[in-house]
Amino acid sequence: MHEEENTQIIQAPGADLVVVRGFVDTQQSKQLIRCLSLEIDWRQDRIRLFGREHAIPRLQQFQGEPGLHYRYSGLLLEARPWHPLIEQLRRRITAVEPAPFNCALLNLYRDGEDSMGWHSDDEPELGLDPVIASLSLGQPRRFVLRHRTDRQQPKIELLLDDGSLLLMRGSTQHHWQHALPRTRRHCTPRLNLTFRCIID
Repeated sequence: MHEEENTQIIQAPGADLVVVRGFVDTQQSKQLIRCLSLEIDWRQDRIRLFGREHAIPRLQQFQGEPGLHYRYSGLLLEARPWHPLIEQLRRRITAVEPAPFNCALLNLYRDGEDSMGWHSDDEPELGLDPVIASLSLGQPRRFVLRHRTDRQQPKIELLLDDGSLLLMRGSTQHHWQHALPRTRRHCTPRLNLTFRCIID
């Protein structure tokens, strides 16, 4: 693991991970949380797991270019128009990571009970070796990665603090899964915006 100023590079077999701390400053983060919490039409979708339907433990919305769809866990999401603040963030992130991000999945974690289970962002529509840019706003939460096949590889644990940008690149999604576990600690809301590119 190497650090240079506010950039942290994580090295692990088959993983290409970079964390940029303070990508969004505290004041701007507070403004973004306040505006987006109120102005986004958040929804709690339901997915089917092991033959049973469950409400996902978080709120979400999918935004992007017109006509885009994103499918995961049997759920089909149709892109809503870009919110102006999300579009501004997309442009800022593209200046750091020049990938053709054309959509974003927005997640609102209301408290420590809201979470994200183990998965990889490896849907076919994301293409080969997708770049995922994940921006965290608000409550710091523990983010964990595990190797998909080699359980001897140690897990990677990151504290994604307020305003941090995580870049997952290269073959990361082929070899690693990631999750945002539940926590019993008192948590204030957290927004996570994951920018990606869907290939037509």
